[in-house]
Amino acid sequence: MQAHLFLLAGHRAGGTHAQALADAHRYGLAAGYAGVWVAEHHFISYGVCPSAITFAAHLLGATRRITVGTAACVLSVRNPVSLVEEAVLLNELSGGRFRLGVARGGPWVDLEVFGSDLDRYTHGFADALEIVLRWLSGAAQVAGNGRFPFRSVQVVPRPRRPVPTWVAATSPATVDLAARHGLPLLLLGLHADRLEKRSLLDRYAQVAAAHDHDSTQVPHASAHLAHVEDTDADAARTVRERLPELLAGTREYVRLDGAAAGAPDIDEYVRRLIAAHPGLRSDAGRSWTRPPHFPACGICCSWSR
Repeated sequence: MQAHLFLLAGHRAGGTHAQALADAHRYGLAAGYAGVWVAEHHFISYGVCPSAITFAAHLLGATRRITVGTAACVLSVRNPVSLVEEAVLLNELSGGRFRLGVARGGPWVDLEVFGSDLDRYTHGFADALEIVLRWLSGAAQVAGNGRFPFRSVQVVPRPRRPVPTWVAATSPATVDLAARHGLPLLLLGLHADRLEKRSLLDRYAQVAAAHDHDSTQVPHASAHLAHVEDTDADAARTVRERLPELLAGTREYVRLDGAAAGAPDIDEYVRRLIAAHPGLRSDAGRSWTRPPHFPACGICCSWSR
């Protein structure tokens, strides 16, 4: 199992968006993990990075050894060809260190702003992913499909090496889609406990086997909340005190149907996270450097089952 850093770039009260981005970038450079994953959000302070692939490009250019991935690029508001062209470009320039994570996203106002709609959010993810995978297949030319119709075009730059691709999943339908293609999962839902994630992985294994994929060789990744203090009690107390401020940003999501978004009781949600994540443990004797205003960091653990 490998531990990677998950960068949210959350905005804190009294700070600036620029400071949140700079802090996240500093974490990425100093973390010392095998890799870094970058989150992507629009129009909310919970995460102020609107382009995970742009942030990833900056980190790849500033480093030489770590892998950098997107967790995740939202295909419901992106042209799949434009995105996958950028992915191939980054993977080539970085010597194969880029990881492409894609997501369906949510029923947010993002769809309206970027000229998409609920139908594409609900039904278009599979078609967008299909184009991404054909573009990465090594084919010299690729044509569109029913939802994304275009004549056959040359794949330029044509990938000379695989571009590892993950699918962010919190629902059974998305798990099934990833399993049919044999693609690893990004289990980014911090609210999900081990039993929930195990259920999704069991489902993945069944669907993958039905499509002749060996799920034991698939390097899934799971996000966990982690914080370093001298004792478990100190870690939990700091997270209880500081995390609600960040999570309040999830209430800034604007749903197209007008329904409320975000956890109705943030304090209770934080207590649930503390109980669900064993990453809130002591690590006495190990020296970590972290910005004092952002006590908790996300860890993405990847493994082959």
